[in-house]
Amino acid sequence: MKKNVLMIIGLFISGVVFGQASPRKQAEGVIAKVNVSIDYGSPYVKGRKVWGGLEAYGKVWRAGADQNTTVSFDADVKVAGKALPAGKYGFFIIPNENEDWVVIFSKKNADWGAFAYDVTQDALRVKIKPEFVSENEESLTYKVDRSAIKFSWAKARLKIPVSK
Repeated sequence: MKKNVLMIIGLFISGVVFGQASPRKQAEGVIAKVNVSIDYGSPYVKGRKVWGGLEAYGKVWRAGADQNTTVSFDADVKVAGKALPAGKYGFFIIPNENEDWVVIFSKKNADWGAFAYDVTQDALRVKIKPEFVSENEESLTYKVDRSAIKFSWAKARLKIPVSK
């Protein structure tokens, strides 16, 4: 018991002193008068091979670290031209090698990781062509601009068009 308490205290102190390995971040913005909010864990590359390594091609990924990434819209939108009702969604990505990536908005938004991902809970799936650049984005980053949700991590970039 004493050992467990000391271990918990040590983990707490290391989290406070050294920070989280994948800190929670938020990205917010307005697209066509719709408030968009993204909550995500932001992992670091740390010299690792991300695509086809840490994150396997062809498998559902939680699009962040730790607790699922969520995306909220306060009004109905279109994502890549397809209708999506207002709400809060679990956000997943299927990275694919040499083809478009699949972006998923799930009705389930409170899970940990993609372990409990359920395709029957998909609210919307769209295919987005990734762009690979020479600059490395060390920590996963989401941004909301006037017409899209932008994703960048390692050398991959996704621009997910959102409209009213």
